[in-house]
Amino acid sequence: MKNVPKNPVLDQIPTSLMTALDEKKRELRAAGKRLFDFGLGDPKEPTPPFLREALRAAVPDVSQYPSSTGPLALRRACAGFLERRFGVRVDPEKQVVPATGAKETIFHLTLAFTGGDPRRTKVLMPDPGYPTYEVGARFAGLEPVKVPVTVGRSFLLEPEEVGDEVLSRTLVFWLSYPHNPTGAMAPRAYLERVGRAALRHGFVVASDECYADLYFGDRPLSMLEVQVENVVAIHSCSKRSGMTGYRSGFLAGDPDLVAVLKRARSHPGVASPDFVSAAAAAAWSDDAHAAERREVFRHKRDRFLAFFREAGLRCEGSDATLYLWVRVPAGHTSTSWALALLEEGIVVTPGTAFGAGEGHVRVALVPTLSECDEAIAAWRRVQS
Repeated sequence: MKNVPKNPVLDQIPTSLMTALDEKKRELRAAGKRLFDFGLGDPKEPTPPFLREALRAAVPDVSQYPSSTGPLALRRACAGFLERRFGVRVDPEKQVVPATGAKETIFHLTLAFTGGDPRRTKVLMPDPGYPTYEVGARFAGLEPVKVPVTVGRSFLLEPEEVGDEVLSRTLVFWLSYPHNPTGAMAPRAYLERVGRAALRHGFVVASDECYADLYFGDRPLSMLEVQVENVVAIHSCSKRSGMTGYRSGFLAGDPDLVAVLKRARSHPGVASPDFVSAAAAAAWSDDAHAAERREVFRHKRDRFLAFFREAGLRCEGSDATLYLWVRVPAGHTSTSWALALLEEGIVVTPGTAFGAGEGHVRVALVPTLSECDEAIAAWRRVQS
């Protein structure tokens, strides 16, 4: 077709800065260059064997559609995880909805609430932040309000800084702690401030907690520990359990909000296949494998933090998640330094890929521990 119909939102979404880097990566690989990829947050550690076995054992002889709400066994496992990990009790029938990964959940969430109050047209989100917050808001016909978060403010999106006028027109307020891309954490007092603002102004707090089990000091909190009313929290098997390709997660929280999300979810799709849900139920029922994975990432992180200190590079935030938020050296932009590192086979993501991240790159601790050691040796050549 010459005149292809197109949703205008597609032109409002920034083109990924990773496109140029991807082309350069292809050129280097074609030339035989070995790459150490710290770009996409997709760790290379194997999925724990007991989870792979749980999936295989659940593959049926006859394949049938899964339900949109997922098996009760999975919802009970999710509820059990929330109680063990955060001390939060939820009803698996009324307060938990499984989903095919966090990204799909984040994208569709605003659609479920759009139009319920025509005055509420704004979606607040941290900047820099996970790009799908903005994309989901735009496709829902809402106005994304990207609020700068800085190291000086501990990367916290403070509601009082936004102002009452904006908050009164806000539909969804995105939290992201531990924060992607900076790895910053949120203290209880901050979560309480957000919770009070949500009750006062009547907006939904959507708390992205996908990295809650990847921490190296104090335990990250769930927004649900502070407040359930007006709150939904999103969790994923991807990073916690090494199940990025399985596409399984869940959201839980305020039963009235969950009821709306459950109704909405039945239209665009269904839950993950039941055999994936069986593996997910096993994952949410076990904490030992998550602790073992956390220690692997701790070792990677320790290696890089020691190298960054040695090289005079400043790492900000980086208290949790599998990401390090690194300030670029003098004379570089985020993109120019990413390209300079790429010449030595080091793939990082420019901070601007996440919005207001100029002056930083994100290092995702994806390669294996031995590969990280080799990558640090290559990185030293860039710094020398």
